Amino acid sequence: MTASTSAGAKIYIGTTTAISFSNDAAALSAFEADTYTQVKEVEDLGEFGDESAEVTFATMEDSRTRRYKGTRDAGVLALVCGRDPLDAGQRAAIAAEKSQHAYNFKVLVNDAPVGGTPTIFYFRAKVMSAKVTFGTVDDIVKITFNLGIDSSIIEDVAVGTP
Repeated sequence: MTASTSAGAKIYIGTTTAISFSNDAAALSAFEADTYTQVKEVEDLGEFGDESAEVTFATMEDSRTRRYKGTRDAGVLALVCGRDPLDAGQRAAIAAEKSQHAYNFKVLVNDAPVGGTPTIFYFRAKVMSAKVTFGTVDDIVKITFNLGIDSSIIEDVAVGTP
């Protein structure tokens, strides 16, 4: 498999159905069983992925700082869309911003090998904001959803056929 561009990638918002992360297979199965609505007019899918907090400890004996990995944070995905007030996915994300609950999301990557299946990322996130940007006279009106990811990210890797 080779690298791919972002072109053709899609993001979907699901429901608030809880997902058990007891193991990746169980989580993947639960994510796949959810119902999703595509968020359309996406310009930028942002970035996401785990990063560990740095935990330090300094000893007097050797004046050396020790570094440890602390809590893991999958980040806040800034989803930038051309604002479409009639798009069901954008409407669902706006409604989710008004909720305290985490929603299931899936990101479909356009990287399927010939005759194969694409990579799909699944995660749970709270829609933290839905900000509209007008810009100048020649700008597209946009809406940015900040998705605060608060779960593991399950990656269902692209599969090809021999």
